[in-house]
Amino acid sequence: MLRDIEIEQRLGQQLPLDALFSDELGRPVRLGQYFGRRPVILVLAYYNCPMLCTQVFNGLVSTLRVVGFDAGKEFEVVAVSFDPRDRPRDAAAKKKAYVDEYRRPGAAMGWHFLTGGAGSIERVTRAAGFRYKYDESTGQFAHSTAIYVATPDGKLSRYFYGIEYGPRDLRLALVEASSGRIGSPVDQILLYCYHYDPKLARYSAAIMGLVRFGGAAAVVILSAFLTIMWRRDRRRDARRDGRPHPIPLPEGEGGSPGRGARSLPEGGSLAPRERSAGAGEPEGRNPSVSAERR
Repeated sequence: MLRDIEIEQRLGQQLPLDALFSDELGRPVRLGQYFGRRPVILVLAYYNCPMLCTQVFNGLVSTLRVVGFDAGKEFEVVAVSFDPRDRPRDAAAKKKAYVDEYRRPGAAMGWHFLTGGAGSIERVTRAAGFRYKYDESTGQFAHSTAIYVATPDGKLSRYFYGIEYGPRDLRLALVEASSGRIGSPVDQILLYCYHYDPKLARYSAAIMGLVRFGGAAAVVILSAFLTIMWRRDRRRDARRDGRPHPIPLPEGEGGSPGRGARSLPEGGSLAPRERSAGAGEPEGRNPSVSAERR
């Protein structure tokens, strides 16, 4: 029996959007009614499962309460029971329990629980690569666990196995499935640095992406530093150009032209003592000789 139980990744596989089901109110619906505008988290479970399926829903709700996106606004959650014995009342009970646990406004518009016949169930599970087996001795199904992320046009884009899902991985998967229509610039940077690894069914660091990002960040930081230093030098040069410059004395004072030049004090004039020294005396006469002659 265990050989018939597995989940085969079929990335890019188109889901049968025309498959017929009933919603939790018993109304006939097509799977495609929940696609078209937003990415979809698909859950394949049956509502009377005594163990694993409940843990899948618990793990999904726990993760979505951490992820910043809201069901019904940025994405949809569609649960499809693979037990044809499940009825709309089972779907309604399951929906109420998990919408209440999710605790987000308008969550009921974003969570959908479907039941259907064996033919529709087979089409969806086969497209998703989900293989399970009914055990007559226990009256239960033997199956593996996973959740699936699909694009708005109904193509499977990411698989996450188990019963616990990383918030970062699920957020990146939704951003990627939406072709960047939801999320922030930080999400786009993370998608550049992290790539989905189908073997691990999670996002892992892309070494070359990290190297390129680190190099680009270094260039930006260096450019910013050089710009700051250049502007500081310009301001310093501008202040220096505003200071008074040395003014040379007129030609003939202090020796030959250009020699003996000195700076004047502030105001541009000589001190009184320097101006009065030798004032009134004809050029070339010695004051002491003139006094003796008198």
